[in-house]
Amino acid sequence: MKPPLHLVLLQPEIAPNTGNVGRMCAVTGCVLHLVHPLGFRIDDAKLRRAGMDYWHQLDVRHHESWEAFLASPGRPRRLWLFSTKATQGFWDASYAEGDGLVFGSESSGAPDVVHDFVGAAQTVKIPHFNELTRSLNLSTSCGIATYEALRQIKR
Repeated sequence: MKPPLHLVLLQPEIAPNTGNVGRMCAVTGCVLHLVHPLGFRIDDAKLRRAGMDYWHQLDVRHHESWEAFLASPGRPRRLWLFSTKATQGFWDASYAEGDGLVFGSESSGAPDVVHDFVGAAQTVKIPHFNELTRSLNLSTSCGIATYEALRQIKR
């Protein structure tokens, strides 16, 4: 069965965030791409605890770098970058089956090379209703984005 979406985490730093995203991907049938380096060991107990017993049901793909991800077979053709720097809201995007949802690291977001590759037209943000806040938690953002995209593609 073709995966509905691909979630791409760029150099995630916090094991429980990645574990939570992995668990969601297992539940929804989405593919999880982890772009290295990671800020934790993949066998980290915190990762396992957050992913619980779903980790073995997950299609997780490791990439040594952004460039390696781009060159990998089976990567999503169309990418949506989620960024606090975007001007377009994520509700205004039209997602399709097989799209990739890209998220930067917890501390620094996505590097300029990723912004340049994806382009402003495919970069979206989750709105903040309190301008004094910086951003949502990575796993929360992934959940919000994934379920909106799944709603649109009727999965």
